[in-house]
Amino acid sequence: MGSLVLTVGTGSTWAMRTALVLAMSGLKWQEQVFDLEDAKELQRLKRTAPAGLVPWLDDGELRIHDSLAIAEYLHECCPERHLYPVDKAERALARSLCAELHAGFRQIRTLLPFFLGAPTQSEPPVEVIDELARLQTLWSLARGPFYFDEASILDAFYAVMAYRLASYGISLPGQAGAYQQALLAWPLWQETLLRAQCCSLKRI
Repeated sequence: MGSLVLTVGTGSTWAMRTALVLAMSGLKWQEQVFDLEDAKELQRLKRTAPAGLVPWLDDGELRIHDSLAIAEYLHECCPERHLYPVDKAERALARSLCAELHAGFRQIRTLLPFFLGAPTQSEPPVEVIDELARLQTLWSLARGPFYFDEASILDAFYAVMAYRLASYGISLPGQAGAYQQALLAWPLWQETLLRAQCCSLKRI
């Protein structure tokens, strides 16, 4: 692999997922940060980005954009790290659930926007109840602190959602809640969160 540079945006949940997967890979990388609240930065981003969006990963002369595509690339580059489960059926399920999160949960994304900072208590909008129920069903199947036996890309994708919900005082009950709390306490997630908070203060 070449020199890795991950381009992120301040407060970007997709960038945070990618940074967490990179941390799991054990690879070294540098970050380029765009301030997504600055109009000039957004213009420069659109001139630079392959799709006008973050994140993207530069590996030497190769550029990969979209968080899910980057995660798949890192899985292929680091097979010894088992970023997806070794078992074929579990690997297929993990990919399916990552894709569902990647493309779905639109009401939660819209009505419970992600933010960095102190949690706030609020009643979940009625529009998100069905999606919260879906997460409750899925997360109740987690085996322990991680969805499968070891940490995987799926846990990296779910960690950001766990934090989003906690930011609004939403803690799921039972095993789903135990999984949510385990993700929030995951040291690699804590490191990723701290990096994101530091990035939010950067202006380049």
